[in-house]
Amino acid sequence: MAQHPTDMRMGVNCLSGQVRMVGLDPSNGDVYIFVGKSRQVMKILHWEHGGYVVYYKRLEEGRFHPRIFLRQGVGFRSMRWSELVLLMEGISPKVARRHRYEKG
Repeated sequence: MAQHPTDMRMGVNCLSGQVRMVGLDPSNGDVYIFVGKSRQVMKILHWEHGGYVVYYKRLEEGRFHPRIFLRQGVGFRSMRWSELVLLMEGISPKVARRHRYEKG
């Protein structure tokens, strides 16, 4: 996940260039997430056999969680699949945390 807001006008070439600028390979099969400054729009860059795929998500209401960007600067951070699913739904990870087992 990008650690800074991204210009959502960027296409595949610019997004993959952003990944390369920090020394990563955008065609390695990882998923790279970019969120716009307004935090209402997200793009996900992914390499599949034969080419890049860009997924685009725009929230109808609200914004993606403000703690998306852990620190200012250029770079990416990793996240768990469950965090990505919550992020895509616009749900704060802190609100969604629950105990693994119910106390009886």
